[in-house]
Amino acid sequence: MTATSTITRRAQPPKADSVVTPERYKKSYDSFQAWMDAIALNKENFQRHYDEWKPDAGDIAAIKAAVEKHGVKALVIGEDWCPDVWRGLPTMARIGELTGMEVRYVKRDENKDIMSEFLKNGEFESIPAIVLYDRDHKYLGHWIERADRANAEMPELRKILAGVERDTPAWEDARKKYNTATWEYAEGWRDAQASEIRALIEEALG
Repeated sequence: MTATSTITRRAQPPKADSVVTPERYKKSYDSFQAWMDAIALNKENFQRHYDEWKPDAGDIAAIKAAVEKHGVKALVIGEDWCPDVWRGLPTMARIGELTGMEVRYVKRDENKDIMSEFLKNGEFESIPAIVLYDRDHKYLGHWIERADRANAEMPELRKILAGVERDTPAWEDARKKYNTATWEYAEGWRDAQASEIRALIEEALG
């Protein structure tokens, strides 16, 4: 489970006349494979995050129970160029497959009206945004961008790039080290995301 601060991402529910109607939801990409077929960039990164994650059994069991009782489902907003989406979208796809949750996907830049309902701090189009509903399409909450653990650990990771001049051999070397280190952090960040999704669902449903 995660700290209460994570659940503040629920913020205010979207307006009563949300553009994400049940009909609009059903028109989105209906599987991870459909998403992969629709994107042009970074397929190998999406697939690697999908393949490598070994989820916590407790989180999966708790989410599965909520899915079975309340019909919890999700809409994921993303783009193929975003590293947080490479990690966050496959994690949600695996959660869906392991729990029986319906998970659907839309591209942010083709669905700006949807994105506008789930802005970070009411301002930023941060992705992935993962919006959760019950079986009656009642909004439960949404999760944005990355886990608290990732936010806490990223400053240390970014030190690898600090003070290095861009577009130099030193920058290229630092970027390689940064990318390698990011994959070393990835498992913990995926785990933290799942725990936060679980916590959000459990708070929303009481």
